[in-house]
Amino acid sequence: MFEISVSSRFSAAHAISIAGAREPLHGHDWHVTVVAAGPTLDADGLLCDFHTIESALRAITEQFHNNNLNDVGPFPTINPTAENVARRIGEILVSDLGKALAPHARIASVTVTEAPGCSATYRPPAV
Repeated sequence: MFEISVSSRFSAAHAISIAGAREPLHGHDWHVTVVAAGPTLDADGLLCDFHTIESALRAITEQFHNNNLNDVGPFPTINPTAENVARRIGEILVSDLGKALAPHARIASVTVTEAPGCSATYRPPAV
């Protein structure tokens, strides 16, 4: 099995609800790491071109950068936890890149770190 990873950062605020109580709005410098994995390489010896994932990830994180996540994408109706941010990024990447990565690779995980030592990982189901 081969794996490659691509990382990106964005700055954004959020206020999550915990047990029905909404915490104060606060910001983070979010770090996102996407891992693509697969058992074989293409004819060029690549699992996939880093730039393919990099471009798609940048397009997603640009909509979050310098914004309040509670106002972006699905987060006005979904609690913008690190777990949900990781899942949202993963779902978009699978939707946008699934065919481009096949048959050699797939999105294996998306890890979102909202503060040093505090991260959440989403692993899309294998299809």
